[in-house]
Amino acid sequence: MRLVLASTSKYRRRQLEALGLDFWSEAPGVDEDAEKARVSNPETLSVLLATLKAEAVFARHPGAVVIGGDQLVSLDGEILGKPGTPERAVAQLEMLSGRTHTLFTAVCVLSPFGVATHLDRTRLTVRSLGRAALERYVSSDDPLDCAGGQVRAGRGRALSPGRD
Repeated sequence: MRLVLASTSKYRRRQLEALGLDFWSEAPGVDEDAEKARVSNPETLSVLLATLKAEAVFARHPGAVVIGGDQLVSLDGEILGKPGTPERAVAQLEMLSGRTHTLFTAVCVLSPFGVATHLDRTRLTVRSLGRAALERYVSSDDPLDCAGGQVRAGRGRALSPGRD
């Protein structure tokens, strides 16, 4: 069976490459913003987006095993997605600075044999950092395509001193 990653994320591709799996990746073409406008619960939204991504690619490759994923940050009930610009990344990180938030990571695996979903909740505390430090982080780690402006939770020791 073919394995298809329903994502063009360089981070997700690296994860599968590290496992030595033979796969290809494909953009799912899901309108994430439309779903975010409809669904405000971060747990529900992350699982829904992972599932929609897997379903979209599976519809084009019905004999394959398709992996869809989504990751988002929730801070005091507000969902933070991919910032997209350095200015928004710094702004998101300023909101997170010195505070604890939840990172939701959802995965959906869809195949001709069925579907399985999984959701991880990780509580992270971002150390208090000034604007200059956050700007340096954004310019050096390029977190514009990462939820909450963070490159892979746990990797950025400059931001997160530890997990709860």
